Amino acid sequence: MIPTIFYISFTFILGLLIGSFLNVCIYRIPKELSIINPPSSCPTCKKRIAWYDNIPILSFIILRGKCRNCGEKISWRYPLVEAMSGILAALLVYKFGPTVEFAVLYAFCASLIVISMIDLQYQIIPNEISISGIILGFIYSFFSPVFTWKASLLGILVGGGILALIALIYYLMMRSEGMGGGDIKLLAMIGAFLGIGGVVFTLAIGSIIGSVIGIVLMLKDKGDSKAKIPFGPFLSLGALGYIFFGGLLFDTYLGLLW
Repeated sequence: MIPTIFYISFTFILGLLIGSFLNVCIYRIPKELSIINPPSSCPTCKKRIAWYDNIPILSFIILRGKCRNCGEKISWRYPLVEAMSGILAALLVYKFGPTVEFAVLYAFCASLIVISMIDLQYQIIPNEISISGIILGFIYSFFSPVFTWKASLLGILVGGGILALIALIYYLMMRSEGMGGGDIKLLAMIGAFLGIGGVVFTLAIGSIIGSVIGIVLMLKDKGDSKAKIPFGPFLSLGALGYIFFGGLLFDTYLGLLW
C-alpha cells in the first residue's frame, strides 16, 4: 500500500508540473510560437515569470490569480489544466501501474487536454498534435503488449473515415461545412491509440454530450443554431471515458444482450 501511495502521489505532482508545460503549448501553438523559447512571461506586461511564481496551482492561489508585476488577472485555465493533468496522471498510474502503457496513455491524454483547450478558444485542432499523435500511436502499436498494429491501423482508417463520411453527407445536404478536418484527424488519432472499439465508444459518447450541450445552448439563445460548437472537447471526453470505463460498459452491454 505504501509504495502504491508513493508512486501515485509522485505521479500526481509530476502531472501538475507537466500541466504547466501544457499551458505553454495551449498559449503558443495557435500563435505559431516556439514552445521552448523564450521562458514563460506575462502576456500583458511581458515580464519573465519567476520560478516561485510558476509553481502549479500554488502560485495561482498565493498570487490570488493576478500577475505579481502588473496585477493583470491570470486565467483560471492555468490551474485547471494543471489540476486535470495531475489528476489524470494519478488515475492512469493507479489503473495501469508504472508501466509503458501508462506513460503512452498519459501522453495521449495530455494531448487531448491541449487539443480541447485550443479548440474551445480558437475552434481549431492543430495538425502538429493530431497528425503527430496518429503517427506515434501507430508506431507504439508495434511494441504494445496489448495492442496490435492492425488494430491501430483499423482504428485510424475507421476513425478518420467515419467523420469524413459524415462531413461529406452533411455538405451535400446543407451545402455548408458542418465538421472541420481537425475533428476527422482527431478521431483518427484516437483510433490509433484505442482501436475501433475506442472510436465507436468515443463517437457515441462525444455525440451524446455534444448534442445535450448544443440543445442547452440553443434554448439559452432562443433557438439560434448558428453558433459553432467545437466537437474536439466532446471527442476527448469520449476517449477518456473509454480508457477508464470502456471495457466495463462494453461488458455490461454484452451481458444485457446475452
